[in-house]
Amino acid sequence: MDLIDFPAQSREQTIQDLREFSRKLVRELGFMRSSLAGSELAPSAVHAIIEIGLQPGIQARDLAGILRLDKSNTSRQLAKLESAGLVLRQADSTDARASRLTLTPAGMALRSRIDQFATDQVSRALRQLAPDDQQSLIRFMSLYADALSRENPNVAPIAATGIEDAIHEGYLPGCIGDVASLHARYYAQASGFGVYFERKVATELAAFAESLPARGKGLWLYMDGGRALASVVIDGDLATRQAHLRWFIVDDGLRGMGVGRALLQRALAFADAHYDETYLWTFKGLDAARHLYESSGFVLTEESEGQQWGSVVTEQRFLRRR
Repeated sequence: MDLIDFPAQSREQTIQDLREFSRKLVRELGFMRSSLAGSELAPSAVHAIIEIGLQPGIQARDLAGILRLDKSNTSRQLAKLESAGLVLRQADSTDARASRLTLTPAGMALRSRIDQFATDQVSRALRQLAPDDQQSLIRFMSLYADALSRENPNVAPIAATGIEDAIHEGYLPGCIGDVASLHARYYAQASGFGVYFERKVATELAAFAESLPARGKGLWLYMDGGRALASVVIDGDLATRQAHLRWFIVDDGLRGMGVGRALLQRALAFADAHYDETYLWTFKGLDAARHLYESSGFVLTEESEGQQWGSVVTEQRFLRRR
C-alpha cells in the first residue's frame, strides 16, 4: 500500500477554518438569539448567573473579569438581575468598597434549569461522537480556549511586575481556607469531588504550613484584596533529591492572565535549586493545566484509575528533570 504524505495546511487556511468553526458554534449554541439556554435572559446575563452560582460570594469586579466585561456593563447586568429577584448583592465585611454576589432561591432555580438545558444540548451532540473523539474534542477545545484567553484583546493583562509584586512566599493567615476553597469549587465542578476532598486539602495543607519555614519546602500565594487567589507548593525529600509540586490552583477570574505561569516558574526555580527532579499528580481531562505542565518540561510517566476521591477518576503522574 502506498503511503501519501499530505502537505500541511497553510496557516491562513487554518485561521479561516477556525473562524468558520467559531461562527458555527456561536450560531448553534444560540448566542445570536436575544435569549439563551431556554431562559428569557441575554447571553451575558445567563453567564453571570452560572458564574455566581459556581462561586457564591464572588465580588462584582471578579465577575467582570471572568465575563470579559467592563465595570459599567457588569453593573448594568447585575442591576437587571437584582431587580428581577435573581441576584442578591451584599457589602463585603472586609472591604467596604466591594460587594459580594449570591443567587436568590429564584436565581438558583433558574440556574438549575439553565444547567439542565445546556447538559441536554451537549449530551445530544456527544451521542454522535465516538468516545475517543469526545476525549480529543475536550482536549483540543481546552487548548484552544486557553490560547484565546491569553491573547484576548478585551482583557487588560496584568503586568509581569504587577504579578510578581502580588506573589507572597510563605504562610499568611487565612490562606489555608482560601486555597482549600479554590480547590473545592474547581474540583466539584470538574470532577464531582465533595467534602472528603476539601477536608483532605485543608488538613494536609495546614500540616505542611506548620512545617514552614523549612529547607527545601516552599509555599507561594498570589494575593489580591487580602485573599489568596492562587497558590503552588514545593514539598520534597532532600535525601532522594526529588520534589513534589502540590496545591497548584488559580482562581477562574485570573486564568489566562499569566498568574499561573508566574507561580509555576517561581516554584520550579526553587525546585531546581534543591532537587534533581520534580513530580506532580493530576487528573486526566484537565487539559489546560496539562498544557501548562508540558510547556514547562513535565512529561506523563504514569496513569491509573482510582476512586479514593469520592468519584472515579484517572490519576496521572508527571515528571520534570532539572
